[in-house]
Amino acid sequence: MVTNVLRLVLATLFLGLVLWITIGHPYPVFADGKTWLWLGLSAVVGYLFGDWCLFNCYTFIGPRFGQLLMTLAPPMAAVASWAMLGETLGWKSIFAMVVTLSGIAISILSRDSGNHFRLDLPLKGILLGIGAGIGQGVGLVLSKIGMQHYSAAIPGDAPALMETMMPFASTMLRAIIGGAGFLVMLVLSGGLGKLKKAIGDPVAMKYASIITLFGPALGVSLSLMAVRYANAGIASTIMAMTPALIIIPELIFKKKKIRLKEIIGLAVSLIGVALFFLL
Repeated sequence: MVTNVLRLVLATLFLGLVLWITIGHPYPVFADGKTWLWLGLSAVVGYLFGDWCLFNCYTFIGPRFGQLLMTLAPPMAAVASWAMLGETLGWKSIFAMVVTLSGIAISILSRDSGNHFRLDLPLKGILLGIGAGIGQGVGLVLSKIGMQHYSAAIPGDAPALMETMMPFASTMLRAIIGGAGFLVMLVLSGGLGKLKKAIGDPVAMKYASIITLFGPALGVSLSLMAVRYANAGIASTIMAMTPALIIIPELIFKKKKIRLKEIIGLAVSLIGVALFFLL
């Protein structure tokens, strides 16, 4: 909870600086009521509901099975985009999605090989993992709807970079809503003392800043940029490759030994992504 508050507040400040430098306004300028509504809903569904489910899921079934259940996000995004935007996936795209998600599953299940695959996972943990996948997938589609309203609200005399920087402005708007929501949850749970302690810890703030740069600031902004130009299901599938791609920084920074199954999983995932563009 504390980490979520810190990263979303820092993301708001960071994105405000970026927007100020690029378009001359340190806030989501030109965003109308419909834009705030839909992007606010995406923050509630994606951040508050999705992240809350994900982090609580980890406490019940661990990150490995939590990540596995998060592969539900792309199919959920595809279903939500069909229901709300009329986007459809052809059989070729569905095949590519299945291949990509299979590679991700292989990468996840190959870790911690000392723990055998379990079928007796707590039901609560499974439901929380499913909720996390639904939250991320549906939240992404709601963001796309919000950006459509945002684009329509931008006047003709807006700064030249406004259309390009709109996903960053949208991310700032989501961070404002999400950060405020997590702060309220933190206050209600009596965790303000932990927040004050974290702010006074230079090591904690250093890592919170790094998390913010690569996560809610650049990562989420680029994900919104991707979903703006591509089918939500396809974009979500490519973005779901994090568990497979993480083996590379683990090798570089943690000197972790890579298993053959992880390499196979990464290769299958990359082939699946390639199929989106080759079929």
